[in-house]
Amino acid sequence: MIASVHGTVLAVRLDAAVVEVGGVGMLVQATPATLAGLRLGQPARLFTSLVVREDSLTLFGFADDDERDVFETVQTVSGVGPRLALAMLAVHTPDGLRRAVADEDLAALVRVPGIGRKGAQRIVLELKDRLGAPSPAGGAGAVPLPSDHREQVVEALVGLGWPARAAQDAVAAVLDGTSDPVGADEVPGVLRAALRSLGSARA
Repeated sequence: MIASVHGTVLAVRLDAAVVEVGGVGMLVQATPATLAGLRLGQPARLFTSLVVREDSLTLFGFADDDERDVFETVQTVSGVGPRLALAMLAVHTPDGLRRAVADEDLAALVRVPGIGRKGAQRIVLELKDRLGAPSPAGGAGAVPLPSDHREQVVEALVGLGWPARAAQDAVAAVLDGTSDPVGADEVPGVLRAALRSLGSARA
């Protein structure tokens, strides 16, 4: 079991990063929020989960061990594999998932691509007593910070290979001229929307 990796970020892609550890570049699959926190050429530590298949070894990386633990726990549900588990954490924070399960919020769960109503019901049934209680801080998990994190989204897009100007325009389009600051917990959603915007423009 590879519990974590620590090294220099060699590349950041749409769904993964390459981290050099001991001279070896390790491809680590991750959520947009985790990738947004990585910087090319800078050191990074990711908590990891190694998924072993007959024909592959896939490493999944997370910003903290709680996110990794939730990733591994949701895979105990029938029909939930690592890709779907990662998608769940791309849409919801760990506490957001805990609250959705605790409140039997099927609408929140079906927002995850690949989860239908029956799948959401199965997730609630099988995880009801396994994910633990959400923190008392609030529904999304982390308390929003007062500072504006839109530059973090722009930097993440640039790290993924987009020109700075295009990244800034995409973020501005997503926020639609609002002057409200982007909280830390909003970064994943803004990043995903900006990527969709850029992908449509390229097409």
